[in-house]
Amino acid sequence: MSVRRSKLQILIDILVTVQNQRANAKFTHILYKANLTHKRLKEYLDMLMGRGFIEEVRGKGRSTYKITPKGEEFLSEFHRLSEFSEAFGIPL
Repeated sequence: MSVRRSKLQILIDILVTVQNQRANAKFTHILYKANLTHKRLKEYLDMLMGRGFIEEVRGKGRSTYKITPKGEEFLSEFHRLSEFSEAFGIPL
């Protein structure tokens, strides 16, 4: 039986995918890497943009996404917290 990802883990997967793109990340690339449906990814992207973690960049008839400094800071703090919790045997 597979374990479902938490909402937090899905958000982290999206942010890491966008962060790993040196240029702006395309919707389809994020869709495949985060393993989400189109509708669900749109909901998560809207939420992340609303909170200032990513930005939509429009150009040449398509939208791409880039991580903001706030998103970078969130990922950094998440990784720090994750390492701390795992050190005590309590994975997030």
